[in-house]
Amino acid sequence: MKGILGKKLGMTQVFTAEGNVVPVTVIEAGPCVVLQKKDQDNDGYEAVQLGFSDKKEKRATKPEIGHAKKANSTPKRYVREIRGINLGEYEVGQEIKADLFAEGEFVDVTGISKGKGFQGVIKRWGQSRGPMAHGSRYHRGPGSMGSIQANRVPKGKHLPGHMGHETVTIQKLEIVRIDAERNVLLVKGSIPGPKNSFVKIKQTVKK
Repeated sequence: MKGILGKKLGMTQVFTAEGNVVPVTVIEAGPCVVLQKKDQDNDGYEAVQLGFSDKKEKRATKPEIGHAKKANSTPKRYVREIRGINLGEYEVGQEIKADLFAEGEFVDVTGISKGKGFQGVIKRWGQSRGPMAHGSRYHRGPGSMGSIQANRVPKGKHLPGHMGHETVTIQKLEIVRIDAERNVLLVKGSIPGPKNSFVKIKQTVKK
C-alpha cells in the first residue's frame, strides 16, 4: 500500500492516442513530508503520518511547530496517516512526490464533498413533489410522518436537514498522466470536494 496527499485543482480533458476524449481531475500531489512513523509497539498499529502544504508559524500552535521540527520541516495545513505500508521504506523527514505512482495505476481518492447547506427532502433524498395546483396545499413538503407514538421520529427517517460536507471516497480511479516536474496527477473521472480542497490518494484496495 502507498499513498500521498494533494490538492484538487479542477478538471480538464486529455486526448488518447486513439483520439478519444478522457475527462480528468487535476491533482497537485505533493511534495509531502513524513512527519511521524507509527509502529505496533508504541501505537498499536503501523502507519506513516504525512504533511502537505506549508502553514505560517504564526497560525500554527506550539505543539504543531514542535512536531514538525522533529522532521526538520515547517507546520503543515493537511496532515493524514497512510496505513498498510512497509515502514522500512520510509524515514522521518523524507519527501514524497507524485512520481510515487505510475501511469495506468488505479487509486482511491478521499475528500470532503461539497456542502449543500440545509436542504429539503426532494433535493436531499430524491423524493417526489405533490401536485402544483393552487388547491393541493401540498407541494414540496416531507409528507406524512405516519403513526408517530409519543412524538418520536424513527431513526434514519428521510427528513430535511444538512446535506453534503461529508468524507467521501471514490474507488478505482485510473491515473491517466503524471507530470513529475510539477507534481501533478491527472486522474480519470471526478473526485470529491470543491476546487483547492485537500484530498488523500491511496493505492486502490480493489483488484
